[in-house]
Amino acid sequence: MAGENKRPQSIKGFEKFLGVRLRKEKPGPKSQLRMCPDPSPSTMTYEEAGDNCLRAGVLVLLYPKDGINHLVFIERTATVSHHQNQISFPGGHRNDKENVIEAALRESWEELKIPASKLRILGELTPLYVQTSNYCIHPVVAISDRRPDFKPSSDEVAQVIEVPLSHLLNPESRRLETWWLRGREVAVPFYLYQEHKIWGATAMILAELLDILNSR
Repeated sequence: MAGENKRPQSIKGFEKFLGVRLRKEKPGPKSQLRMCPDPSPSTMTYEEAGDNCLRAGVLVLLYPKDGINHLVFIERTATVSHHQNQISFPGGHRNDKENVIEAALRESWEELKIPASKLRILGELTPLYVQTSNYCIHPVVAISDRRPDFKPSSDEVAQVIEVPLSHLLNPESRRLETWWLRGREVAVPFYLYQEHKIWGATAMILAELLDILNSR
């Protein structure tokens, strides 16, 4: 696999690699669009949306579990305001008095009780505009030396999903199906882990992270 010989293995290795790589030019839409449903529900970029969109911060958290590096996702409940029953990164709406990093950390605490004091922020991935909800999502990448003691909010989180990073880096985790969405047939790419299908904005964000990790 491209870049495999230079891909970090330890949490410290990820911290060093991503801390440098996220400050450089990122693949952005080139990566994101690989996991975009076709036809796409969104036609605008976050730059085109500008100040007219709502802002959200999500936490892309790397941590070790049983000696293997993982990412954490949540399955949202049916009662949340947006993206009900879908798999997403922890995070949510940015309040007026906070930035997107603060929003990602606050929401992750509210949803999973992830303590911000135990995390190290490495940088941000490319923001993604979701036209159906008018949100610009800002992915904040962080690491933790230990697995957080996740305590999900019953109001917001139906399930905590911990996925080995190595599984997502395997091209065989990427699948494509035709679904009936919004009154039409849509080709939907997704990452499959056990019975979970990670698709939509979350998959588009994830695609950029995986491409960065696979880059030389």
